Amino acid sequence: MSYLASPKLPNTKIKKVAILFSGGPAPTANSVIGSIAICFARAGIEVYGMKNGYTHLIDFKDGNKLVENEHYIRLDKCIEEGLRTSRGIIIGTARANPGKLLKQPADLTDPQKIEPLLNVHRALKSLDIDALISIGGDDTLTTAAKFKLVVDNLPKTEKQISIIHLPKTIDNDYKGIDFTFGYFTAVEMLALETRNLLADSEATGAGYISQVMGRKAAWLAYGAAIAGEASLVIGLEDIHKSWYYNEPIIDPESGKELKNEKNETLQRNVIDISKIVERCVDVIQAREKEGKNSFVAIVSEGIAEFLPLSEIRMCCSDDEYKSLKPDTFGHFPVSQLKYSSRLGRLISDEYKKRTGKSKKMVGLQFGYEVRCNQPTAYDVILGSQIGFGGYRAIAELGKNGIMVSVGNTMDITYPTFEELIDMNKLRAYERPIQVGSDIHNLARYLEAWVK
Repeated sequence: MSYLASPKLPNTKIKKVAILFSGGPAPTANSVIGSIAICFARAGIEVYGMKNGYTHLIDFKDGNKLVENEHYIRLDKCIEEGLRTSRGIIIGTARANPGKLLKQPADLTDPQKIEPLLNVHRALKSLDIDALISIGGDDTLTTAAKFKLVVDNLPKTEKQISIIHLPKTIDNDYKGIDFTFGYFTAVEMLALETRNLLADSEATGAGYISQVMGRKAAWLAYGAAIAGEASLVIGLEDIHKSWYYNEPIIDPESGKELKNEKNETLQRNVIDISKIVERCVDVIQAREKEGKNSFVAIVSEGIAEFLPLSEIRMCCSDDEYKSLKPDTFGHFPVSQLKYSSRLGRLISDEYKKRTGKSKKMVGLQFGYEVRCNQPTAYDVILGSQIGFGGYRAIAELGKNGIMVSVGNTMDITYPTFEELIDMNKLRAYERPIQVGSDIHNLARYLEAWVK
C-alpha cells in the first residue's frame, strides 16, 4: 500500500472465519474483536463470533446444530462505530478447555483424549468455517497448538481448518510479545488505587498490603507499584530458593495425605512466609528513618499457591478451605486465597516485636475490577493492531499455527507455536520478570533502601 490508497481485496480461498475469546476478561478485548470484524467484513469474508469460548463447541456431535445468536453471532454484520473502545467482550468468554486431556504428543493417538478437540473441528465444519482465531492466555495458546496437531493428523479428505492465536492476558506473562493488550489499562487503574491508598496511609498512619493478579509473573504487580508509587512490591520471582521447603500434600476436603502409585506421600513446595514479613518490616523501618510513616505494599497473588497449608487455613473459612479444587488447567485457585489480610497481621506482629509500637496493617485484594476497565488509547491501538494482524495472517499471508505479536513500534510479527510452546510437554513457555532486569531493578531503586 502507498499513501492514501485503500487496501486491495485479498487473494484467498478463505470464505468464513470464526473467532473465540477464552479465559478471563481483559480491557481492550473489543478493540481486538472489532478490528478483526471490520477488516474481514470489508474484505467480503464472513466472521462468526463463537459465544463464550469453546463452551458450545467442546461437546458438539455430528447431527447437532449451532444456532445463530445463541451459539454464535455474525460479526461481519456487527461493525458499528464505538465497538473498539467499549468495555467488556461482545462475544463473551468462558474457561472450557477442549485440550486439557492432552499432556504429551503421544496422547494424540488416544481417541478419548482428542475427542473434545475433534468435537471443536466438527462444530466449525458444520458452519463451513475455514479458519479459527483464538484469543486468550497461555493456556488458550496451548489449546490452539493442540487443535492444530489434531487437525494435522486428520485424513487429507477432512476439512483442514487453520488456526492462529492472538495473545491476551493482563498478567503480561507471554513469551513472544513485549506487552499484551489491556496490560497498561489494568495497570492504570491499579496505580490509581495504589496512589489513593498511599494518600490514606499518609493521613492515618495505617499500612496497606494489596494483593494483585499474576500467578507466575509479577508484571502487573510491578506495573502497579512503579506507576502507583507503592512502598514495596514482591512477586513470586522475588522469592529466593532458600525460602522454600517441602510439606506433605493434604486434600483440603478429606484431610488425608495424597499418595502416589508407590504409596508415598506427595510433597508440595511451600514458602517460609516469615521471610516476606521480615522484608516488609525492614522497608517500613527504612522509610521511618526517611521520615515516612506511610506504607503500601503490592504483592502478587501467585505467592498464595505456595503458602503452607497452615497459612492457607488462616486465609479462608473452613467451607472455603474444603472447597479449594484445581481448575480445568490444574491450577490451584489462588484468587480465592485472600492472604493479604493474614500477611498484614503477621507484619503488625513483627513490627511490634521489633519496636514495641503498634501499626495497623490492612489487607486488600485487587483483581476483577480491572479486567473490564475503560481501555486507554495505547491499548486500543495495540489491540486493534493485534486484530488487524490476525486478519493479515489469515487473509493476506495464509498463515497457520502462529501467534500475532506486536512490538514497541507497532510492527507485526508472527512467531510460530513451536517457538512459544514446549512441544514435548505441550505447555507454553513462561515469562516471569527476570530478577536483575532493568524493570526489576527500577522497583528496588525507588523503594527505601534497607541497610
